[in-house]
Amino acid sequence: MVIQVQGRPFFCSWSGGKDSCLALYRTVRQGGRPAFLLTMLAEDGERSRSHGLPAALLQKQAAALGVPLVTRSASWESYEREFTAAIRDFQANGTDIGVFGDIDIEAHREWVEKICSFEGIIPYLPLWRRERRSLLDELFRTGFKAVIIAVREGALDKRFLGKTLNIDVILEIERAGLDSLGEAGEYHTVITDCPIFSRPLTLKKGNAVLKEGYWFLDVQAI
Repeated sequence: MVIQVQGRPFFCSWSGGKDSCLALYRTVRQGGRPAFLLTMLAEDGERSRSHGLPAALLQKQAAALGVPLVTRSASWESYEREFTAAIRDFQANGTDIGVFGDIDIEAHREWVEKICSFEGIIPYLPLWRRERRSLLDELFRTGFKAVIIAVREGALDKRFLGKTLNIDVILEIERAGLDSLGEAGEYHTVITDCPIFSRPLTLKKGNAVLKEGYWFLDVQAI
């Protein structure tokens, strides 16, 4: 199904990383109007549930994009309920398209389509089934800056934490036999600049902490 986004408001499921940002960028380039960013936080409301990013950093990304950030705090058990409640509010306010950065994990797409169908939301996945190198080429060519802030223990060495994603880093990841985009969760990034940021973010890097099978680099936007 072809989804027409030109001139229509949408929300973006926002991790703060490269895939959600590229999906947002592509939709804006196609004429969509970003109405909200939606980020799910851990129960304490201090960090994002997926990437472990501080809420204050996410707010600075949203300010650089000029798009309001909506957050919901949830455990993994209450995640679906809280996510559904958020998109119900968007739909009630006239936003009926949701943009997601998934690339090729069918279970993710099925979940997105299921949740959106409950609330009358049209899911739009502009990166779906795109060739990995073409997406990476687009990131590098258009000026996205992505820093690795989480690696899965046993998959990618924690020496990658804090590295800016570039072709040399991608080649190292590929030589390790891993997905160059980290689609299976091998690594996560934070976007510090992109073509639709009004200004870049500067990161202050702290210590690495092991949590739930991932090494997370503590980062703050300064």
